[in-house]
Amino acid sequence: MRSGRETATTLRRLRTGLAASALVGAAAMSPASHAQGFALYVAPPRVDLQVTAGETRRQVLELHHAGQATGGYRFYTNDWTLEGNGSVKFQDALAPGSCRPWVALERRELQLAPDGRYRFRFEVTPPPGTPRGECRFAIMIEGKDTTPVDQGGFKFPVAGRIGVIAYVHVGGAEPKLVVGKASVREAAGARQAILEVRNDGDATGRLEGFLTAVDSGGAEFEVAPESVPILPGATRLVAINPVVEDGKKPPAIQYPLTVKGTLEWGKNRETLELRFAP
Repeated sequence: MRSGRETATTLRRLRTGLAASALVGAAAMSPASHAQGFALYVAPPRVDLQVTAGETRRQVLELHHAGQATGGYRFYTNDWTLEGNGSVKFQDALAPGSCRPWVALERRELQLAPDGRYRFRFEVTPPPGTPRGECRFAIMIEGKDTTPVDQGGFKFPVAGRIGVIAYVHVGGAEPKLVVGKASVREAAGARQAILEVRNDGDATGRLEGFLTAVDSGGAEFEVAPESVPILPGATRLVAINPVVEDGKKPPAIQYPLTVKGTLEWGKNRETLELRFAP
């Protein structure tokens, strides 16, 4: 039986994961799609696959159409890049070295009744001899409702869409995250603890875990790194944020802030003691 602390930690992990899922879906969906009633939930919002060259790996996306009328959707793949501000930019044209030709979708179009659910399947097959490394693509799910939207007197047909990001690790590719400088920056009129993280591996990684923080006023609370992808060869600034229970306000942090605990990425773990000072 789990202890109370273990159960609480598990619940916090679930809340963190659900929040990240919601953010991913919102980032990939245009504002106009909300206005048109685009009502599709997709799980998981991100796919990480370990594959071997020459072998086929199958994966399933769980779709739930929550609209009050029948919804029509189409499916296709895109390449994508991560912008400097952390947003994702999708593109239809094949990028150099794209692995989209490895991908087979079970179908291109689908109709779902109100409250309808569907298990959408796709396959990834790296060609024999593919070297170790990571490839990335997105499965785009686009609503077929293109009711014109009036913007400044001009009407444009706009459809909502969701992009499910896929990371394909070939031949055992994995991240190697190196934690660097701890600092404090101004964000939205408040101070925020920031950690510099470099990825020396050959696959995308994310920091995970819960840490114990004590500020200069003696207040103790839990913090966690934001869930942002760190691509191979990249260095990113990762915010370390207080873990806040539903309905509660975040603590008013008095810097300097001391943080202790263990962070993990993939199969790796590292115990840290950090000091964030203005």
